[in-house]
Amino acid sequence: MVRKIVFIAGKVQNVCFRSKMEEKARKLKVCGNVMNLRDGQVRAVLEGEEESVDRVIEWARRGPKEARVEKLSVFSQPYKAEYHSFRIIVPS
Repeated sequence: MVRKIVFIAGKVQNVCFRSKMEEKARKLKVCGNVMNLRDGQVRAVLEGEEESVDRVIEWARRGPKEARVEKLSVFSQPYKAEYHSFRIIVPS
C-alpha cells in the first residue's frame, strides 16, 4: 500500500478535473481526496494499492479532455490508511 501527494498545474480548474479524478479513483478503489488550490493547481492525496494509485496518476497526466496539464509533481509519503473513500474537498 502506498500514499502519494500529487500537484497538477495547467488548465486544470473549471474543466471537471476533480470530479473525473474522483470517478477514476473510486473505480480503482483508491482512497484520498482532491481539491483546487488558490494558485490554480489541483492537489490530490492518493492511498491504496501501488498499481491503482499509479493508474490514477497516469490518468492525471492527461486529465479530462478539456484540461491541459502542463506539470505534474508526485511526492511519496509513508502509507497512513488515513482515508476510507475518495472525495472532493471544497475549500471554505
